[in-house]
Amino acid sequence: MKNNPSRAAVLPPFDNAEVAPHPLRGLLLFVLALLLFACMDTTTKYLAERHSVPLIMSARYIGHLLLMLAFVAPREGRQLLKTTRTTLVLVRGGCLALGSLLVGLALQRMPVAETTAIIFLSPMVVVLLARPVLGERIGVLGWLAAAIGFAGVLMVAHPGGGLDAGGVVYALLSVVTLVWYQLLSRMLITTERTMVLLFYTALVGSLVFGLALPWFWAGTTPTPLEMFLLLSMGALGGVGHFLFTAAFRHTPASLLAPLNYLQLLWAGLLGWIVFDHVPDPLSILGMCVIAASGLMIAYKSRQPADA
Repeated sequence: MKNNPSRAAVLPPFDNAEVAPHPLRGLLLFVLALLLFACMDTTTKYLAERHSVPLIMSARYIGHLLLMLAFVAPREGRQLLKTTRTTLVLVRGGCLALGSLLVGLALQRMPVAETTAIIFLSPMVVVLLARPVLGERIGVLGWLAAAIGFAGVLMVAHPGGGLDAGGVVYALLSVVTLVWYQLLSRMLITTERTMVLLFYTALVGSLVFGLALPWFWAGTTPTPLEMFLLLSMGALGGVGHFLFTAAFRHTPASLLAPLNYLQLLWAGLLGWIVFDHVPDPLSILGMCVIAASGLMIAYKSRQPADA
């Protein structure tokens, strides 16, 4: 989940419920969701300096699952387990779990803002794969936006910028998994309910990282602050994804899409406040270029199919 750095620009799975027209409410929910995602990434980086990434991910997903079991399961009952294309739902959850792990490994080695910027390459790759996978036309604007976005990533990860090469590789690999998560989300929105998909992403992540936990527990006892942050991971992710999805029930996607890139701002501010890190000028330019390409994709989504 959304993921995350891994979550913005991800198309949410919609229910077929009627959308209530409250644009301002939707905008506020969306901005708050992006802030929570940036907080989750910043918390991940802070904890990863002392604890293993799989441990952090297990806290995130198990916490998310427990929240759903406490607040959603009593209302949904068995409907929470009902799926139409179960295999794809599980694969989608696995893609998000793997993407979260790779994002965590990237954050362990790189600043929050630069990691977030590279991960924002994923919606541009989705544009390129939309034709062969989903049968959607790409168009000149789509190709141009993808090329500009890639150029922005090269600026962020430029030689001499001080970024860890391994961290850049992990971030790029996370883009691959998150792209498939987004594509599967598009494929499943017509047959699966929002809460069901949220539940299965939490369930798959909890099983994957819960089973792996004994092999990655280093025996380091978290401090009270670290324990609080570990426990907060599930709430940040779960509430963030809920607000992210709820925003689309009040405001058209065409209005919300350009705001995705506020997460870059949040990531930069939190990286400065918590880690005293400020990206160099070329990296900042690259982030602006990536945001511009994302805005082009958002504009393309409002145009006819052959645009």
